[in-house]
Amino acid sequence: MTLTALPIFVKLAGRPVMLIGTGEAAEAKRRLLERAGAAIVGEEAVAALAIVAADDPGPIVARLRARGVLVNTVDRPDLCDFTLPAIVARDPVLVAVGTGGVSAGLAAALRQKLEAELPADLGDTARALHAARPELRTRFPDPADRRRAIAAALAEGLGGDVVARLRAPEAARLLRFTLCSADPDDLTLRQARALAQAERVYHLPAVPTAILDRARADAPRIALPAPPEVPGPGLSVWLEIAG
Repeated sequence: MTLTALPIFVKLAGRPVMLIGTGEAAEAKRRLLERAGAAIVGEEAVAALAIVAADDPGPIVARLRARGVLVNTVDRPDLCDFTLPAIVARDPVLVAVGTGGVSAGLAAALRQKLEAELPADLGDTARALHAARPELRTRFPDPADRRRAIAAALAEGLGGDVVARLRAPEAARLLRFTLCSADPDDLTLRQARALAQAERVYHLPAVPTAILDRARADAPRIALPAPPEVPGPGLSVWLEIAG
């Protein structure tokens, strides 16, 4: 599948960005640029990026493109060289949702869903993992083992205590989930992450194959009448369907 655009994160602190136009849309873009630390300038300045919020943007965009400037034109995806995504900010973590300018409403709805799912201390988790990199390299010298350990710890939750979980001795861990629906699209992010990382999946026979298929391919699926007392080393998941 080809990409209609390449998502990138551009550091704008102290760098000039043109903002051309007035009104509510222009002010919204101004606030966004100020949050990114950009130096907001007019069309007469030298800059690599420009945002245009004007009633008749065509001639302005043509002039800017002739100068080699990349342009975002408010509400005109046909006149955009780049688009501005909906953003979920958990400093230093940034999650960007874009639709290529096709539907700002859909991007906003997805952002709101992610805001509700992602913990407020996600930035603390990122900083803790960064600070623990030397320790984790020593504890897990093999990169593949290190990736699996981090993924398993994050599958149990994205909170800032993830490093404490990584420091704990490797032991049997069983995450129990009571599913509200037989539809795999109704899995929460935490449930989907756990299934993707689990060494094995225990489940009631009533759990449908469509949900079990969300587990990693090499993880055995084991049907039982109740959760196991000894799940085995590493991360295991128990699934049952509510009522």
